[in-house]
Parts: sequence; structure tokens; C-alpha cells
Amino acid sequence: MKHSQLNNNIRIIIAGGGTGGHIFPAIAVAQAIQQMRPSAEILFIGASGKMEMEKVPQAGYKIIGLTIAGFNRTNIFKNFTLPIKLIKSFFQVKAIFKNFKPNAVFGVGGYSSFPVLKYAQSLGITNFIHESNAFAGKSNTWLGKHATKIFTGTKGMETFFPASEIIVSGNPVRKNIVEAGYIKEDALLHFGLLPNKKTILIIGGSLGAASINEAILQNLTLIFEKNIQIIWQTGKTNAAKYEQAAISFPNVYTNTFIDDMSAAYTAADIVISRSGAMAVAEICLTGKACVFVPYPHAAEDHQTFNAKLLVNDKAALLVKDNEVKQNLIPLVLETLNNEEHLQKLQTNIKHFSINNADQIIASKIIEIVESNTKTN
Repeated sequence: MKHSQLNNNIRIIIAGGGTGGHIFPAIAVAQAIQQMRPSAEILFIGASGKMEMEKVPQAGYKIIGLTIAGFNRTNIFKNFTLPIKLIKSFFQVKAIFKNFKPNAVFGVGGYSSFPVLKYAQSLGITNFIHESNAFAGKSNTWLGKHATKIFTGTKGMETFFPASEIIVSGNPVRKNIVEAGYIKEDALLHFGLLPNKKTILIIGGSLGAASINEAILQNLTLIFEKNIQIIWQTGKTNAAKYEQAAISFPNVYTNTFIDDMSAAYTAADIVISRSGAMAVAEICLTGKACVFVPYPHAAEDHQTFNAKLLVNDKAALLVKDNEVKQNLIPLVLETLNNEEHLQKLQTNIKHFSINNADQIIASKIIEIVESNTKTN
């Protein structure tokens, strides 16, 4: 059978979302699939009201939202309606499958992926999951038992998944980061900053990281006196307070969200970041020295596991969230002042980078789907 005939049979549902760490990799894989097989049909399924409902259409893909919510760890009373929403979502998924008739499903994590993958498995449809973290979530661990293949961001995931089905793909990274086109001086000018000054990049996610932001706020004067510049993605929470404080300092660029992360990474000498899987993957790829501050309330404390993989190989530094106020800025300043240590961190972190994860995942999905088509 020719590829042109096979192309028509590639109908893939991509499920999941909730955070950029799930959405951007999903879009990257979708784009890689369509680059390899332009006539492949792709449909996204997410959770109504979550950011995927905005980001996926912006990337040019159709998405259907499920009436579903995740388990609330801080207020258990809010979980009362969960069983009803889960049952309703299964009926929604059933209708979507009947209409779209997928021959493969790819789950990227987030609670909307569970009913989609579970239903696909019940029908015997070829299904794949991607576990981006170094410690797998419960949902993916359950789904992994009946998945066709499991793509992982890191090695050593046999504790969670059947070893024979694991493919270490790495984590797909946004194209605008992989295809960086800046030289450092231009990148600094992009943010209104000066060349030949050490620069710290602070990224705490779309909502911001309160502990990191407060530590920066308290040390703005000290950082200015040390002749160091800051690119500060504050996130939305309390953004006005941080922006107001930064007005007095010509060495500080603030924004709630940085669209051009390629420029931000190129400009930076050191990065302060949470250690979600995608943030870690991006920083590894850019080869920047980094101080990770794991989010302490992440499920199964997976952000600490993500960071420690690098810290144990002297590829990054780590400050616990409850020690940020005392330790973060002194550690960053000390590292910036030690060129040899800075260079060693930059060299070591590059060993963890995989720049074609989207293509690895897309090609394996296509290979299996087309192989199944030939045998059916």
C-alpha cells in the first residue's frame, strides 16, 4: 500500500492539557505528525475553561472541551462533584469517538487525558502516553498498563511502566526555543537591557512563583548594586506590585508573560525557575546555568525529582521553596561571580538535552498506525 493511501487513515486524537507544560508539547507533536504526513487528521480534546481551549486553536487545531475537573488536594469538599463530571466526560468522549473515528490516541497528561485514553483502551484502539516528569503521576501509571507505547522524558521509568513499552523520547520543546535566532547583544536590547552585564532570567510559570518573586522583590537594590540585570517573568499573581517596585530600577525588565523565550534564554547568564518537566527540558536545550526551586505542592513532589536528576550530575543547583528567602539570591550571586562554576553548569546541563523529541514521538506513532493499517 502506498503512503498516499495510508495518509488518509491517520486520524489521531491528542488528549490532555491544563498547563503549558502539557499543551505546548502536544502542539509540537501534532505539528511534527503533520509535517511527516500532511493529510493526517488531528483533533484535540481538553478540559473546558482551561488554557488549552485558547492555545490549541491559536496553533490552528480544532479542540473539544470536556466537562471535567481534577482532584482538588487543598479542599477535598470541592471533589464532591468529581464522579458525576467523570461519568459525564465518558459519555462526551464516546460521542467524539463515534463521530471522529480515531485510529490512534495520544495522551499528554492533565486530567482530561484520562477518560479519553481509558475509553480508547476499552475499544482496543492504538494508544500512546507521554510522561514528561521523572516521577510518573497516578493517572499515567494506570494508563501505562494498557498503552501501546509509553514515551518518557527521562530514563529510569521502569518503576512506573512496563519496560518493554517504554521509549525514552525526551520532552518536546516549543519550536521558537529550538530555533533560536538571536545573538546575546540583540537579545538584551530586545528587553531594553545593556550588553556586557550579567543577566538573571526569572521564570515562575504563567501564574508566577510567589516565593521566588518575593525573594527578587526584597533584593532588587542589592542586585542593582552588584551591577546585575534581571529579566523577570512575574506571572499574573500580584504582577502590579512587582512591576511597580521594578520601575525605579533601570536594570530590571518585567512582564507577566514572556512571549519570546528564545530571546530571554539567549540574554540570560543564569536562570531561576520552577522545575516542571517542560521548563527543565527547555533550559537543558538552551544550555543555561540554572537554580531550580521545585514547586512544593506538585503531585507526588515530581518537580523535586525532575530537578534532582540534574543536581545529582552537577548540571544544576537547587533551593527548596521554604529556603528561598534566605538562600536563593546569595547562591545566584555567588554562582554568577564564579565563572568556572558557571561554565561547568552550562556544559553539564547540555548532556540532558534532546532537541528532536517531537519527531521521535511523531515518527513512532505514524510507524505503528501505518503498520496496523497494513495488517488490518
